[in-house]
Order: sequence, then structure tokens, then C-alpha cells
Amino acid sequence: MHETARSNFWRSSGRAIRTLLAGCFPLLLLAALLLYGLARPRHETLSPQGRSAAPTAFSEAHVQFGRGYIGDGWRLYFTEPDAAADQTRYAGGIDTALADAVNAARASLDIAAFELNSEPLTQAILDAHGRGLAVRIVADDEHGLHDAKNDALRRLRAAGFPVLDDGRSGLMHNKFMIVDGQTVWTGSLNYTVNGSYRNNNNVFVMESAAAARAYQAEFDEMFRRAEFGVTSTDDGIAKFAVSGGEVSILFAPEAEEISALKAEIEAAARSIRIMTFVFSLEELAEAFLLQAARHGVRVEGVFERRNSLASWSRLPALHCAGAAMRQDGNRYTLHHKVIIIDDHTVITGSFNYSRSATERNDENIAIIRDETVAGLYLDEWRRIWDSAQPLAPGEVDCE
Repeated sequence: MHETARSNFWRSSGRAIRTLLAGCFPLLLLAALLLYGLARPRHETLSPQGRSAAPTAFSEAHVQFGRGYIGDGWRLYFTEPDAAADQTRYAGGIDTALADAVNAARASLDIAAFELNSEPLTQAILDAHGRGLAVRIVADDEHGLHDAKNDALRRLRAAGFPVLDDGRSGLMHNKFMIVDGQTVWTGSLNYTVNGSYRNNNNVFVMESAAAARAYQAEFDEMFRRAEFGVTSTDDGIAKFAVSGGEVSILFAPEAEEISALKAEIEAAARSIRIMTFVFSLEELAEAFLLQAARHGVRVEGVFERRNSLASWSRLPALHCAGAAMRQDGNRYTLHHKVIIIDDHTVITGSFNYSRSATERNDENIAIIRDETVAGLYLDEWRRIWDSAQPLAPGEVDCE
């Protein structure tokens, strides 16, 4: 072919190819984006703060010593522990938020308290007497009413408030409060100075008559019928909607809680994150590892340091099986009892993942299916994770 003709041919061909590519480019770009979206791991759709891309609205609640959030029908609080030993600095924490709720109560107040020595909360309860509030209290015997280290519950009883203890070796380990038969405060927080200012804790508040009825039934079971632990005659299960999510409540040890918890774990598709005071239940640890082996679920956890390597702790087994485990960095106590599943389901409450919790104690578990609430718990988990320490090489013998 003549050079001029060949040159004209290639110029014409180049124009045709450029025209074709220009016309196809939008389709090619769309196809590439679709393929990227399908291949992208689902957990990467979270925002940098860990919340899902389209959470429901919430605002921050003022807490001088901690963090608080307000949603539609719920509130959530986290402690921000201070390692300082000077307790004169401890003011304006979650116990103050609890005291404010007591001060705002107009009709009734029922409290199930494993421990209580917070002075703001104690004073708020004492002040309720003058307003004619109907107040009832259930406490643990050894760690509550008859604890020689503090006298808050004895002061309340002496002031005329009815205070009933469980009178047994098992623990009345609940930490919940029902205000005016409409609002429930629950979580891992003991109503103490350490609980509010030194330990990592969470409190979930449900402004729900359905939640109040569920907790009221459990409270009345203890206060009116003196049924504690395995003597419970209720089934201990409730489910209801809160805002755009759903909450299931289990009261141990009567609620077949192990089966319920395993069902949540076995539904995990992407991730299981743990932050826990103790964890000794082998069947739950095995359920974690099965999800990891069969479905590639990431298992990551932070354990309270002091008991994390005890013979009964599941941290060594999880670590040796390849799960990412750390020991907490709080000078005092990581007191959460939290599992976060797939960034949309949270398990919290008073329930330590231990045999005593399943067989002897009085406990409550809240399973919250709400992406916004789960995102806030995930923020807390990341704070705990970032301050925690990985296990040192050879610290656990996996042979």
C-alpha cells in the first residue's frame, strides 16, 4: 500500500476507534463500578467512624465524664475511665445521668442493683422519698446490702425504702432501673464510683412501655415472689420494637440463653467482635470458630487482662485457633459484656459469659438489632481495641 494511502487508512481507523471508545466509555465505566461493588467486602461500606452509610438520626447527650447519645426511643452511654486515684475529680459521670433520671421520676422507681455506692444516685433516691415516689430495691446480699465496704443500701433501708436481698450464694447480678413504668436503664454498669469513673461500661436506655413490662415482670419475680436464680417460674424472654430496630430481652438462667446466643452467632456473615470482662463458655467460643472456619467470619476480641489467661478463659483457645485477641489497656477494669455481630447486632447487659451466669446468677441480656446503635458500640469497641495490647510471642502455649 502507498505510504499516503496507508497513512490515510490509519488516520481513518484511529478516528473510528476513538469514536467507538467514546461511545462505549460510559457503559464500560458502569460495568467496572458494578463489578467493584460486587467484589467489595460488605464491611467496607462503613463510614470512617464505623457507622453504616445510612444510620437513623441521633444526637449527643451531655455527659461531663463519659459519652452519651440520644436516638428515637433510646439513649446510650459509655464511661471514659480515668486512671487517676483522686476520687475528688469524679463528678458528672453516668451515675449523675442516672441520678437525673431518678430526680425526674414522677410515680415509681424499681431498682435491681448488684452494687450501689454512688453518692449522687443514693442522694437522688433519698430525695425521691420526699416526693412520695414509690421506690423498691432488689440487691445482692454479699456485694450489696451486706457489703461492709459501703453502706448506701443500708442507709436507704434505714430511711424506710423497701430493700430486698437475694440471701443466697448465687449473685443477683442485674444492674437495671425502671422509671415510671415507661423507661428502662440497663447494661454493664454497677451503680458505683468505680463503675462510673474507672471501669469500661455501657448503659442502654429504652423509652418503651414494652421494655418496661418485660423488666417489671423480672423485678416482680424477685421482689414479690423472692424467686432468684433457678427458682424462677417465668420463661424470661421478651421481644419488641424500639425505634427502627428490634430488641430481644433474655433473663438468665431461665431463658435458654445459650441457645439464643448461639443462634445470633451462627447468623454472623462477616464479623464478630467481643469486649468482655470474662469469657469461659466453651460452646460460644466454638460457635465463633465454626463461623470463622465455615464462612470466613472475622473474630476479634478484647478481654479484661487480669483473668484473660486463666485456665477457664477462652482467650487462649481463640488465639491459638487464629482469632485476633488482645488484653485490655485499662489500669482498672474492662467491665463490658458485649458482642457485636456484622456491625448491626449488639449483645449487651449484665451477663458475663460464664457458667455461673447460665446456672446460678440473676442476669439480663439485651440483643439489639439496630445499625445506628451497633455503630456506636462499634466506635467503643475500636477505642478499646486501639488501647489494648496484642499477646506477646510465646505468651500462650498453643502446642
